[in-house]
Amino acid sequence: MREKTGTLSMGRRAALAGGAALPLLGGQAEAQQARDTLRIVFRDGVPNVDPYFNSQRTGLILAHQGWDCLVHRDPSDFSIKPLLATAWNWLDSKTIDFTLRQGVTFHNGDPFTADDVVYTFNTVSNPETRTATPSNYSWIDRAEKTGEHAVRIHLKRPTPAALDYFALVYPIWPKAYRERVGADGYARAPVAAGPYKITANNPGASIEYERYDGYYEGSPKGKPAIRRLSIRFVPDAATELTELLSGRTDWIWNINPDQLPNLERIPNFRVARQESMRVGYMTMDSAGRTGAGNPLTKLPVRKAILHAIDRQTIATRLVQGGSRVPPAPCYPSQFGCDAEAAVQYEYDPAKARALLAEAGYPNGFDTEIVSYILPQWGSAVQNYLQAVGIRARLTQLQVAAAIQRSQEGRAPMYLGSWGSYSINDVSSFMPTWFGGGGDDYFRDAETQRLLEEGGSTNDEAARRRAYSAAIRRVTEQAAFVPVHTYVNAYGYVRNLEFQTWADELPRFFWAKWR
Repeated sequence: MREKTGTLSMGRRAALAGGAALPLLGGQAEAQQARDTLRIVFRDGVPNVDPYFNSQRTGLILAHQGWDCLVHRDPSDFSIKPLLATAWNWLDSKTIDFTLRQGVTFHNGDPFTADDVVYTFNTVSNPETRTATPSNYSWIDRAEKTGEHAVRIHLKRPTPAALDYFALVYPIWPKAYRERVGADGYARAPVAAGPYKITANNPGASIEYERYDGYYEGSPKGKPAIRRLSIRFVPDAATELTELLSGRTDWIWNINPDQLPNLERIPNFRVARQESMRVGYMTMDSAGRTGAGNPLTKLPVRKAILHAIDRQTIATRLVQGGSRVPPAPCYPSQFGCDAEAAVQYEYDPAKARALLAEAGYPNGFDTEIVSYILPQWGSAVQNYLQAVGIRARLTQLQVAAAIQRSQEGRAPMYLGSWGSYSINDVSSFMPTWFGGGGDDYFRDAETQRLLEEGGSTNDEAARRRAYSAAIRRVTEQAAFVPVHTYVNAYGYVRNLEFQTWADELPRFFWAKWR
């Protein structure tokens, strides 16, 4: 396989090689430090910054700068600490009481009370709300107010990872403000209770944050050291890198690994790598959602695809930095991610061709891969499939457009990545792809039953048995291709003090100028 390179112009390549623009870059970085503004660029525009209505990692990152949840998960050891709630108590396996922090205000000055928590939980757990990731909220039965600063949360079933979910994907809305402006108005001008407040929001293009000086004492997030965050969205990785090299931004991530050695040689920048809980994957339309006669509905074809792709080479040579091939359809550290239960498919092009012939496609077939990952990674998968006769057109889209197409059932094969919202439990991975929702191209009732069983008890042995059986079934049916783990590559200006974390959540409220 020949590796495909990026599309940097000659001028950009000269700059990357250590070019003449360095004094300008240093001056611009110092100017931004003087203005106390950290400029950040992402390449996946978030169309709706309200955290409940986008499933993008960038959306989650943006949320944690501006919104607070009931509890905070320490990224160093994953311990749960007080945030908007100061204490909690499990009454039984499905009921938990929270004592709320007093003296907290939202960015518009409204006081934070139990009404805001009850409103948030009861709204997002209602299927009619149509959140972006319903499986994150479907296990909540209801919330009730037990005092001005006390709430009780009732679960539909025991959920062992509940506090992780409460820490990561349950930001609290201000009830009075959101009811007054409506869901659309809130998405345009959100108000929350986190360390930064949003001062300008141009959906899909840019977002401006400013430190909220009324942020409460005692938060483990603390008050931000940098006053402003200026966030812009660009269309691709080459543009993102150019923005950094030209001094128009101070921080980017998920850089093409091929560019890192050159970037590391430029004294004005720092480079960091960090493996995360994110898995690069490919779904296949085994359920036939994309139309009758789809070859992917045949088991030998799906097995052929798994044998055709040299995932280890993709991990080591393209992703780099210690990337691994996940042995099961989940991240290896997640509770219930049983590698021994998974059927393995080694790289074997000859076997792939034989399986295609067995399925009635000795000359292969035409199909499509919908993707938003780095084009060279998608091209690698495309080339491996081409080598065994599967002619897959690669349709490269922006993240939001690709997600929409997948959820509408219009992606025969779909290359994406999933970070599980950084929750270290199979319940945050497998139900997304096999739980019957919009991203499920397997649509298998038995798998859905097993996942429901694994997520409905606190009995660890029972959970492991159910998840292992689900993994066995999914892999026997070759319904999912776990391609590689992600190693996030960060690039930022040298005068920025920034720490990476394994949970893939950049915390700009902890960043400082050197």
